[in-house]
Amino acid sequence: MLPVEVAPELAPMLAGDPFAKAFALEGEVFRCVKNRKTIRFLWNGRPYFVKLHRGVGWREILKNIFQLKRPVLGAANEYRAIRHLEKLGIDTMRVCAFGERGWNPASRESFLITAELEHMISLEDYCREWNNHPPEEGLKRRLITRLAEVCAGMHYSGLNHRDCYICHFLLDRTAFERNGEIRLFVLDLHRAEIRNEIPRRLRVKDLAGIFFSSMDLGLSRRDALRFMAVYRRGGPLDGRLWRDVHETAVRLYRKEWNKEPPPCPETKHS
Repeated sequence: MLPVEVAPELAPMLAGDPFAKAFALEGEVFRCVKNRKTIRFLWNGRPYFVKLHRGVGWREILKNIFQLKRPVLGAANEYRAIRHLEKLGIDTMRVCAFGERGWNPASRESFLITAELEHMISLEDYCREWNNHPPEEGLKRRLITRLAEVCAGMHYSGLNHRDCYICHFLLDRTAFERNGEIRLFVLDLHRAEIRNEIPRRLRVKDLAGIFFSSMDLGLSRRDALRFMAVYRRGGPLDGRLWRDVHETAVRLYRKEWNKEPPPCPETKHS
């Protein structure tokens, strides 16, 4: 079990029994599914998110095992992923408190509190109108490059996201408006996995999520090739990998929208 961790700013709030205090927090409920709840709350005028995990039960654990998936047993999964990204220098959520108790994996309880990422916008929202109102080419190139760098950083370090869509990458508006800096923050890491090396099928799944969630943005073949070139870090281009990524992304699009994805437009810029 990991030790309870509390940042000084939240120490007064969680004094005594941090589990009782965390599970008693009230605020705006953002998500409530099965044995997991996400709440936004204020402390000393500052916004935070708490993710509360109760035991998932043996039925859920066995179901995941039979489906050849790693079961998510609590907040420790996301906590470890955040700390992993911090070591890599990849921007992500800031941990303010974490606790886990119970040796039985089916009944383990845990909580994770992170500071709200303020003045941010998801790539999904930022790029939503690109198909109708194309962005400045240099900006698009920089965003694609940075997204590819972040994905490569995660994957080559052994972390796969499992919910790798552009809505889970936030652009820091303050840094961008101040000096044009492109800072992308990774969030929603509760299903992330860390290994010495990612299995090919999970690499394909993550990359397909990026391509699927970008299919309505009017991106060109050159834009896709730019992402691929940056992601592979100068190594040989694995054509078969990217064919599998494209085929998986197309299947995701058909399943989600019950229609064919739009054709990739020709590049309009030299």
